[in-house]
Amino acid sequence: MRKAIFPGSFDPITLGHYDLIKRALPLFDEIVVAIGINAEKKYMFSLEDRKKFIEESFKDEPKVSVVTYEGLTIDLCHKLDAQFILRGLRNPADFEFEKAIAHTNRQLSDIETVFLLTAIDTSHISSSIVRDVIRNGGDYTILVPESVKTK
Repeated sequence: MRKAIFPGSFDPITLGHYDLIKRALPLFDEIVVAIGINAEKKYMFSLEDRKKFIEESFKDEPKVSVVTYEGLTIDLCHKLDAQFILRGLRNPADFEFEKAIAHTNRQLSDIETVFLLTAIDTSHISSSIVRDVIRNGGDYTILVPESVKTK
């Protein structure tokens, strides 16, 4: 069974995240969206809301589940018997950052990282941009799945 962990803060989930998960479904038997908890980070949305947004977005997809975790992603992979970490790449800066993490994870474990390029129409979207649009009263609904629009 091919199981992937898709880690992130998902504050909130964006159409970029949503698209990446949808496109990864044929590659894996199961995708676990893993919301990382960082006590030092200030989030716009509560952990419960972020989890609910993702669960609602994939309520009709049995291959997708959602968990929360603290610590190293590779430790979560071992705990859940996942062989892969799924990551999206929007630009060259993402690649350099993600490459360093992937190399470190391979050095510390047997977990392989699988990269997917973001779709052209969502490559400009990030959670930080969505939060900025929300803070400034802009129309964020064009950047997020339906489940976030109700917030």
